[in-house]
Amino acid sequence: MPPIRLPARLALLPYLGKWLLLSAVVAVLAGSASAAFLFALDTVTATRGANLWLIWLLPVAGFVVGWVYMQVGQPVEAGNNLLIEAIHDPDRPVPFRMVPLIFGGTVVSHLVGASVGREGTAVQMGGALADQVRRVFRLSPADRRILLMAGMSAGFASVFGTPLAGAVFGLEVLVIGRLRYDALLPCFLAAILAEMVGRYWGVQHTHYPIGQVVALGLGPLAAVLLAGAVFGLVSRAFGAATHATGALFKRHIHYGPLRPVIGGLVLAVAVWATGAYDVIGLGIPTIVQTFHEPVAPGLFLEKMAATVLSLGSGFKGGEVTPLFFIGATLGNAMAPLLDLPFAMLAGLGFVAVFAGAANTPLAGTVMAIELFGPQIGPFAALACIMAYLFSGQGGIYRAQRMGDGKLGLNQDGPGPRD
Repeated sequence: MPPIRLPARLALLPYLGKWLLLSAVVAVLAGSASAAFLFALDTVTATRGANLWLIWLLPVAGFVVGWVYMQVGQPVEAGNNLLIEAIHDPDRPVPFRMVPLIFGGTVVSHLVGASVGREGTAVQMGGALADQVRRVFRLSPADRRILLMAGMSAGFASVFGTPLAGAVFGLEVLVIGRLRYDALLPCFLAAILAEMVGRYWGVQHTHYPIGQVVALGLGPLAAVLLAGAVFGLVSRAFGAATHATGALFKRHIHYGPLRPVIGGLVLAVAVWATGAYDVIGLGIPTIVQTFHEPVAPGLFLEKMAATVLSLGSGFKGGEVTPLFFIGATLGNAMAPLLDLPFAMLAGLGFVAVFAGAANTPLAGTVMAIELFGPQIGPFAALACIMAYLFSGQGGIYRAQRMGDGKLGLNQDGPGPRD
């Protein structure tokens, strides 16, 4: 291969300078927004924990959030799907109003105990803020696509403290079966810098002690392959149930703000009647518990039901942290059956159910290594890939496009081909 001539090297400098600047700006904005959001979540979660009666305000909060979105939030109601569509369609705007609306809607939802996550909020804020940067710098449609991807990566990385997984998520989530290599540098730069910004503001992320990881062998590998298939089927059920519940509410309740009122009332009564307060909100203490001791085998079903009802009826937030909860509790419950350490299988479920539901097996694998250490890498890769294969052609993001397909055959899927 002939050596690269000096002019070719110099040609990289404007490219590097542009994306160093843009990625840094996006990282500061997204990382700061995520830090403020996480601090607000900590406050409202502690408030709800000390005042469990707040769950009876679920219908009230649901109406308020639904009414505000009906009045001024309809252009951004699609959330993460709007960002994905905007990356594919350069004429699709991402209004700044997405930032305060999703921030406030998610915080209010958590205050009263809706079972929603946080990744959706951080990703939406990161993408919306990135689009404002695009307007300031008057970027081309091609550069705008890359900047939006960098914003999504920055939001994901800063809210979970996983910069590499955040970068890969932004590259992987758009098209099933393909990656966008032209966005490698901006996504990784924005994700790494955004996580650093969060730490600068004092954000501390939850530690999950994985403990013992068994040695590689045919028996453990077979067990993990089987577990990954189960994780994928649960991912598929979660996505299908969430979409079906949302469609059901829209078909039978035409007035938007009334949907979370009904959903919130049903959830409040169910939690009060069963005492299942551990499935509302993020559920981080229960996730941590799965790494220390066995939990109730059916807990993943309770969390799934609460999350499907919350998201399907219109409460705001993300899906990923509930998926962590579902996967960790399911893995914990399956560990005795597969003769694996319950902390290890809880960790694999944590990332694999997310990977299957979001169609992002690489992001799930990298997240496992960042959270649990490199020794779990081979098992996490197999679990996430199996979950991805068994989760079907759908997922939690309807705007995902079909690339080469999950088997490299460009199968028919729910979204348009890329």
